[in-house]
Amino acid sequence: MNSIPFDAVLFDCDGVLVDSEPITNRVLAEMLGELGWTLSVEESMRLFVGKAVKDEVALIESKTGFAITDDWLNGFRGRRNEALERDLLAIPNAVQAVRTVHAALCGRIACASGADRHKVELQLDKIGLLDCFAGRIFSGHETPRSKPAPDVYLAAAAALGVDPARCAVVEDTVTGATAGVAAGATVFGYSPTDLGHSGPDALRAVGVVQVFTDMAQLPALLADWRPVLV
Repeated sequence: MNSIPFDAVLFDCDGVLVDSEPITNRVLAEMLGELGWTLSVEESMRLFVGKAVKDEVALIESKTGFAITDDWLNGFRGRRNEALERDLLAIPNAVQAVRTVHAALCGRIACASGADRHKVELQLDKIGLLDCFAGRIFSGHETPRSKPAPDVYLAAAAALGVDPARCAVVEDTVTGATAGVAAGATVFGYSPTDLGHSGPDALRAVGVVQVFTDMAQLPALLADWRPVLV
């Protein structure tokens, strides 16, 4: 593999490194059903994938008439974390792809997620990648704005001492890809199936430069890319 022509690679977590979205949205759909809003897991994913539940409180309240409190959000996170601890698996080929990129860039990678830090660290530990990202994990809960704002990617690039324009971002949702593009990075879109709302066409429409279907493809895609870097 040729050397990677970026100064750093910034990875989203959910849907890129871990197959967490079906688990999280199963728990969310169950809890919303308890409030009277009946959703399938697929419907929950269509509405909430790529978004922080805390940022969707107004929508939930409008559908349920229930005032969403910190206690309810904490309860959701607790039930979610239990399910992730039990059921979470890595995205196929993601672990080797990350380790290959980590080695090629001498560790200049980061995980920039819209999720809370505990969830991100739990998930990376569960799939055996926490060591690759130790000290370089960034949560949208800790920035002024969540994705689709670029804040978490800008924070990651700043911490690495890298110009965002010299970063590659790996995302799987329109929300996250929009954040990466707004940060000025070159965004690669992982889309193993055409989900419509975050399928290849939707990702390209927000500025993703390359869509791929298998994480095993990523190291070569990064190495072969010839962006205009200044």
